[in-house]
Amino acid sequence: MSRPDFVLDARLDADTRPVASLALCDVRLMNDARFPWLILVPRHAGLVEVTDLAADGQSLLWQEVNRASVALRAVAPYDKLNLGALGNIVRQLHVHVVARREGDPAWPGPVWGCGSAQPYAEASLAARLDALRSALDRAAG
Repeated sequence: MSRPDFVLDARLDADTRPVASLALCDVRLMNDARFPWLILVPRHAGLVEVTDLAADGQSLLWQEVNRASVALRAVAPYDKLNLGALGNIVRQLHVHVVARREGDPAWPGPVWGCGSAQPYAEASLAARLDALRSALDRAAG
């Protein structure tokens, strides 16, 4: 459930596209076709660290990260899943869920700071969003 004072960070809003709203988090797709990359943002104002959530919120966050990971694997099989909650630039609490393949443009290094983002073409963006929404629904169980 969203808190009335929640506002998505402007950079996250600009760099991502909405996928779904789960119980705690909005799931967003990073608009970079080089990497299948989801970002989960808890809809509570003022959160910076995972530890800013109460214990039940932390548990729910990791359940939703797991659900997003399962959905991402169904849509974009990966060799390794990268998870991160860095927040060095965007302070608003958000968790990166990145599907990595050996030989991808950043392999084996991190995706952050690797070249320039390559936005999805409209048709492939729509297809990716539809596939992720279906996979998230299936992963709900």
